[in-house]
Amino acid sequence: MLIKSLLLGIIGIICILDSRLLGRSNLERPLIVSTLVGIVLGDLQKGLMVGASLELMSLGLVNIGAAAPPDMNMASIIATAFAILSKANPQAALTIAVPISVLGQLIGILLRTVLSNLTHTADSFIEKSEYKKACSIHILWGTILYSLMYFIPIFLATYFGTDLVKNIVNSIPSWLTNGLTLASEILPAYGFALLLTTMLSKKMLPFLLTGFFITAYSKLSVTGVAIFACVVAFVLAEIKFNNNNKIKDTLDL
Repeated sequence: MLIKSLLLGIIGIICILDSRLLGRSNLERPLIVSTLVGIVLGDLQKGLMVGASLELMSLGLVNIGAAAPPDMNMASIIATAFAILSKANPQAALTIAVPISVLGQLIGILLRTVLSNLTHTADSFIEKSEYKKACSIHILWGTILYSLMYFIPIFLATYFGTDLVKNIVNSIPSWLTNGLTLASEILPAYGFALLLTTMLSKKMLPFLLTGFFITAYSKLSVTGVAIFACVVAFVLAEIKFNNNNKIKDTLDL
């Protein structure tokens, strides 16, 4: 278990450094990171199932300005690990992910407060022409603190908390489990609602309604609807490009 906990902690480090130091490879997305957890713990199927559900929850969470949204990355790693190690269902993992995401959010705010103070220290080094020390503040200490922010909670929660979570899950009464299951099914819809508030417009509304009615009445799978949407997008793009080319040819004449 020690090795697996260390590996999950390393996955957490890679996750937090993605888009900060390693470029953006989308390794920090819940679907990707939960899949990696499933590979490490030997249950790829459950990792994908939990990751897909958490991805739906996180679609509407956007980090705007200094606002720190709930940390779905840390929540994805710990919740997926708990679901696999305690043999819980994906719905139970979603209920665990919510408080963990809030905890990660609080830790992130605390860390950003510390880093903002270190920025002033780096400014003082620059005024003294001590540029190497200033670089170490930004590159070295920032990387170390962000890594510890993820590694320590993930390692401790995975190594010491599995049996505790299993006992808690087993002791939860059925009425509460059913309520939490219902809440976990509502959360993905809430994530979609947050996403739609930023992208839905009058032009996009017909496509949304078309997809809804196709899904509701055609009994197609999500994959079938996605393929149909890709075909429609391709046809519309071809029509638009052809019209633009005709207008351009007319203007040239």
